[in-house]
Amino acid sequence: MRQPPGEAPRLTPIVLIHGAWGGAWIWRRVLAPLRAAGHEVHAVTLTGDGERAHLRRREIRLADHVADVVALVAAEELEGVLLVGHSYGGMVATGAADRLLERRAGAVQGLIYVDAMVPLPGEGWGQKHGPEIVAARTAAAQANDGALPAPDPADFGLAGADRDWLLRRQVPHPFGPYRDPLAFDGARWAALPRAFIDCVAPAYPTIAAMRERVRALPGFEVVTMATGHCPMVSSPQELVRHLLALAQRMASISRA
Repeated sequence: MRQPPGEAPRLTPIVLIHGAWGGAWIWRRVLAPLRAAGHEVHAVTLTGDGERAHLRRREIRLADHVADVVALVAAEELEGVLLVGHSYGGMVATGAADRLLERRAGAVQGLIYVDAMVPLPGEGWGQKHGPEIVAARTAAAQANDGALPAPDPADFGLAGADRDWLLRRQVPHPFGPYRDPLAFDGARWAALPRAFIDCVAPAYPTIAAMRERVRALPGFEVVTMATGHCPMVSSPQELVRHLLALAQRMASISRA
């Protein structure tokens, strides 16, 4: 929210954006410690996912999910936000950052991609996936009323109670965004502080091209975690430490 006159400066507000098949619920284990550190934290649920699964329809596109995040930032009157996107949520975070900065300079303080898609202008979510993955996902969505069925959380390196937790909560993800290219201002994006949290144990295969990309692009800070694709579930305390450290460094860059 906007800071009332006379109050001490607040820490960067953080907006958490889940990936496919998820919802705001997936961030549950990191919310309290991030807030305890002094950040205002919001976790958005994208249309058709999580508790908004009843709104799923074939017509949902990437632009709808970008609008979800932009609307949350506007409704909460957030300034200088740090956008954190997980997996597919990296597409959404990139698009939302561009729309917010288009409206107001300084609206976004930085971007953190948590084992996420890191698109270049004009790219789509599935563009860097191999043809066999694209074909399999397309066929699965066509057989499931235009939604992509959730995978076994074991694919993310989860087992036991953590795997069961995702199995109970995951929902099919709208497939429309898989086909949509994302148009955004590459120069404006490149001027933002950006970081990538690379989860390597086990490494989720569809993120492989992004791991290479962020190490080749200038301006990215890369942090490696020895955990699977959902660190907010498997290693929440370590993820919080990295998010807090990155938020502090990005704030320092913005103030410089």
